[in-house]
Amino acid sequence: MIPTVSVTRYVTPLREGGSLPGLVEADDLGTYVCKFRGAGQGLRVLVAEVVVGELARRIGLRTPRLVALDLDPEIARYEADEEVQDLLNASPGLNLGVDFLPGAFGFDGTMPHADPDEEGVGAAVLWLDAFTANVDRSWRNPNLLLWHGHLWVIDHGAALYFHHAWSGGSLLKPGAPERFAAQPWDPSDHVLGEHAAGLSAADERIRARLDESVFAEVLDEVPDEWLEPVPGAETPAAVRAAYVSFLAARLETRQWLPVGVVA
Repeated sequence: MIPTVSVTRYVTPLREGGSLPGLVEADDLGTYVCKFRGAGQGLRVLVAEVVVGELARRIGLRTPRLVALDLDPEIARYEADEEVQDLLNASPGLNLGVDFLPGAFGFDGTMPHADPDEEGVGAAVLWLDAFTANVDRSWRNPNLLLWHGHLWVIDHGAALYFHHAWSGGSLLKPGAPERFAAQPWDPSDHVLGEHAAGLSAADERIRARLDESVFAEVLDEVPDEWLEPVPGAETPAAVRAAYVSFLAARLETRQWLPVGVVA
């Protein structure tokens, strides 16, 4: 599982998004952007953050370190903001912590090219978002940071949309992973859409790094308590297996790559 640390202080809310993440300090002396389990989007958003973030790491993209933040709602007693108090009180237990990158800049369209390691990074981000069906990396909300001359990918809660239908019984329907595998992805609104020409090379390079065992390793990083039982997967192990089957099925196809890229 991702490392667990305890929150020692709530610093300030970050009001850029609708879920009201907050900056917190922890007992490992780290500072983290906390994404709360009690926010409106629910626990599956935290699962998507871990799964896609760890996949990004495995395919060579830079993304902040993730931890599970153990939150004691007693911290809420010291907060004057009632909205923050309510969120802290609704989020006891493990929340998601994203390592804070001090001094990072939001992406302005300028790709870093000074380091050879950055070659192909734009196409790799496109590939990751296509593979995980991420709809939230547009110019309105790039979810990219520039830090120490490198591009960093953040905020993946909008990916893996298929799991939001699991509570309604979609896992019980035959062929559910295959249906996700065949779902196309539209790059027209993507902030890095101009790098689509490199997708074919990125696809060949990245596929060599992924398989079912890698997906299983990634799902092992997710805390059990975030893996809510759903019809057809009533235990954390069964929910993990469902994610693995969906990701493995998508990797077996290329139908989701944008038109003109499919080999």
